[in-house]
Amino acid sequence: MYMQLTGAEIIVECLKEQGVDTVFGYPGGTILNVYDALYQHQNEIFHVLTSHEQGAAHAADGYARATGKVGVCMATSGPGATNLVTGIATAYMDSIPVVAITANVNLPSLGKDSFQEVDIAGVTMPITKHGYIVKDVRILADTIRKAFQIAASGRPGPVLVDVTKDVTAAVCEYTPVKPEEPRHQNRFAETELEEALKLLQSAKRPFLYVGGGAVLSGASEQVRAFARLLDAPVCDSLMGKGAFDGTDPRYTGMIGMHGTKASNLGVSGCDLLVALGARFSDRVVGNVKTFASRAKILHIDVDAAEINKNVRADASLVGDLKDVLNLLNERLPQQSHEKWMAHIMELKEEYPLSYDKSQLSGPYIIEELERLTQGKAVITTDVGQHQMWTAQYYHFIQPRTFLSSGGLGTMGYGLGACIGAKMGRPDKICVNIAGDGCFRMNMNELATASRYQIPVIQIVFNNHVLGMVRQWQTLFYGHRYSQTVLSDRVDFCKVAEGLGCRAIRVTKKEEVVPALKEAIAENGPVLIECVIPEDDKVFPMVSPGGSISEAFDAADLKKREEAGAQS
Repeated sequence: MYMQLTGAEIIVECLKEQGVDTVFGYPGGTILNVYDALYQHQNEIFHVLTSHEQGAAHAADGYARATGKVGVCMATSGPGATNLVTGIATAYMDSIPVVAITANVNLPSLGKDSFQEVDIAGVTMPITKHGYIVKDVRILADTIRKAFQIAASGRPGPVLVDVTKDVTAAVCEYTPVKPEEPRHQNRFAETELEEALKLLQSAKRPFLYVGGGAVLSGASEQVRAFARLLDAPVCDSLMGKGAFDGTDPRYTGMIGMHGTKASNLGVSGCDLLVALGARFSDRVVGNVKTFASRAKILHIDVDAAEINKNVRADASLVGDLKDVLNLLNERLPQQSHEKWMAHIMELKEEYPLSYDKSQLSGPYIIEELERLTQGKAVITTDVGQHQMWTAQYYHFIQPRTFLSSGGLGTMGYGLGACIGAKMGRPDKICVNIAGDGCFRMNMNELATASRYQIPVIQIVFNNHVLGMVRQWQTLFYGHRYSQTVLSDRVDFCKVAEGLGCRAIRVTKKEEVVPALKEAIAENGPVLIECVIPEDDKVFPMVSPGGSISEAFDAADLKKREEAGAQS
């Protein structure tokens, strides 16, 4: 069965083929034909008009992270397309499957500096898994199908499809095709599997390091079973949160620059570190020479390029983590490491996370949010102190419930992502936690939430400074607060109300729970501004380039200062 359709209609039919129910975007001249086709299918594909194209890219990303499906965003040529770039790069760094569809000027006008012409395929080449520019309507359908296949297969990531405007108007035969399943190729030999099993069975002090790949592969159950079978403690990276239950006794917290001392000291003392879908980021590893220096390393990842890239592995298995763990769980005998587990429990007791409970603070708000939502909300964040506090104090018990820009560290990511997550998971309470600096970046997306009455909760930690940068300036730059003070006259509650949202201001601890309860009960978008001290810090912390075993907290800092004063 085939039909004669325009290129724009083919794009919409291909989206329907792929099971797309929601797209995020912003129209413009070159993409008008596509939007006209979307209008004809508005009962099948819901289009969310964001306030800015960057918000559309982040929303598609958040939708993908929360649902496991491919997110879709659209923009017109020129500045519309370039406004997607930060969102595409964010998705690329965190391996998120997104298809970005842009339109470009007519084919005869390409390369002539035409109005709103940009080589967006060239611009995004380093930050996409693949990019296409479609100049012939006859290859349009297959190109879109390939884009979805590439985005979701292997290590996921964003794919760009740029279509010239005349292609969207041209007519061509279209035949529906059943979409292919994503492809995951396991590339290891039986001997490599046996080597891994030997390492696992010979370990006396094993430790699991869980990364974002565990979430992306849907391997949460396998990770949990593997931890029990190996009888090992578990830490995670920022991106791995929720793949392992944050309330499980085996869980020691996040590893790295702002990881727990239990995780950092435990990994520093283990004799086998098993990395599950993790890339050994510099924020995790710190000083490469001293990282897990007593341990052999078994690295399991879907991307062969990650093996030995940052940290040299003693053994590796390249394949989809869920598949690999299924094999290991079938063949690994039950292990027992009583003394090692007892030692890790002692570390957890000796070095718990702590904060000043006498005043309103970020950690207190997050703990109350976790209690009210029972750890089951979808939490998005922006980037900075609030992001680290969320990772430390909210115990995620399910995968795909913590959405944050880990690799790129994109300020302004959270609100768009939260809108996308809520569109994909309407059954979930969806909360974005942002600092005042980050919130300014894309707070216009509150207008998107109010336009569609999307019940997201926006919490702003307002300390009137760029908190994380100020923390570095305090610790490493002699208290020189260059351009990090935001003590101006911006009223976030009035901004939110002006954009059609409910607003609540919190200045005391006793106001937190009533505000959260009101926001959760509200059937629409709510902003909660929480005014917190400007000099609250995220601890523990590892100095840049330092060993993770040398993580310090406020008490350690005080001892250092006292020792320095005495000398």
